[in-house]
Amino acid sequence: MDVAPPPAASPSVADALTPRQIGLILFALTLGGFAIGTSEFASMGLMPNMVASLGVTEPQVGHLISAYALGVVVGAPLLAILGAGWKRKTLLLALMGFYVLGNLASALGPTYESLLVFRFIAGLPHGAYFGVAALTAVAISPPNKRGRAISLVMLGLTLAILIGNPLATWLGQVIDWRWVFAFVALIALVTATLLAIWLPTGIDGARAHPLDELRAFNRVQVWQALGIGAIGFAGMFCVFSYLAPTMLDVTRVSPAWIPLGLAGFGVGGVIGNFVGGWLFDRMQLRGVWIVLAWAVAMLLLFPLMAQTLPTILLATVGIGLMGALGPILQSHLMDVAGEAQTLAAASHHAAFNTANALGPWLGGMAITAGFGWTSTGYVGAAMAVAGLLIYAWAQQTLRAGEAADAVACESSR
Repeated sequence: MDVAPPPAASPSVADALTPRQIGLILFALTLGGFAIGTSEFASMGLMPNMVASLGVTEPQVGHLISAYALGVVVGAPLLAILGAGWKRKTLLLALMGFYVLGNLASALGPTYESLLVFRFIAGLPHGAYFGVAALTAVAISPPNKRGRAISLVMLGLTLAILIGNPLATWLGQVIDWRWVFAFVALIALVTATLLAIWLPTGIDGARAHPLDELRAFNRVQVWQALGIGAIGFAGMFCVFSYLAPTMLDVTRVSPAWIPLGLAGFGVGGVIGNFVGGWLFDRMQLRGVWIVLAWAVAMLLLFPLMAQTLPTILLATVGIGLMGALGPILQSHLMDVAGEAQTLAAASHHAAFNTANALGPWLGGMAITAGFGWTSTGYVGAAMAVAGLLIYAWAQQTLRAGEAADAVACESSR
């Protein structure tokens, strides 16, 4: 089955950009991803601080993580559809402005219940921003380097895990966790300013009507790719969400080591991000099974590796390599989505945040049931296996489509 690359920007605009201009645009898009990633993952590293400040349990803080993720799941398709006819620059600026307000509200939320609402609101523009940012990066990049362009946009997320989240954890320990969300709002404001200055107004593909996006989105290949992300990636979040209490109660280290543990996920994520772009440019969707098979092995080893500091740090790097799934699935979605480019690109992040909601929820159930902090590794491995099963279905569908195309081509001769 043939797939076509997504619509590109107007050649007169994209081709006129110098390498320096392209670099500045990609930097601004990556900075926005850094702000979003820092906000998204901050509650994981700040879990002990938020428990003490709000008077709630660790699984309840996990619900704050899930509330944000649910906001992404709801907001990604909704805002992508509503903004389908907008210019990409206008939509990116509006989404970043929305993110500023959502994180300011999170910083000022007085109660646990208000934080649940504000974290949901903050998550709404997340997926749509990354979707439009990915389309913008592809529009200014050569066709044979789409995977690399998307991996650069996604680099903001992985750098947030590597740098932003450990800094947020440290800031929460020495000052107050609320300042982290205020800091994120400031970075989002800087991002909007840079995009307003550096991004030309003509970086747009073909205009889509919201109903056209919805009709084109109704394809089994799209839903299979989203299912791989939503189910297969949940294992990483299952472990990541409860890393702080695991390090305190199982590894038995001081809180000062938690930022380093979180940075391990970032190291793995940065490596995985570039590996994912490389795999897609060479193997297309087939790169998925390599990433998920690795994930199953690392997640099964996690309970054993959590017992000592050196091994749990190594485990976080290994599990963080699951980030390679991001560029592979994002690029594949843009190939199979047809006219639903904005909706598919945004829904990719809705799928990954479904994983972000599902992982902490399932991990919290296992912990609450008395299976211990390290049970998150076994739960996560089961989710990665489920992702492999969806991948096998997707490959079967792809082969069937290719066979049908070959028969149709033969009969037309």
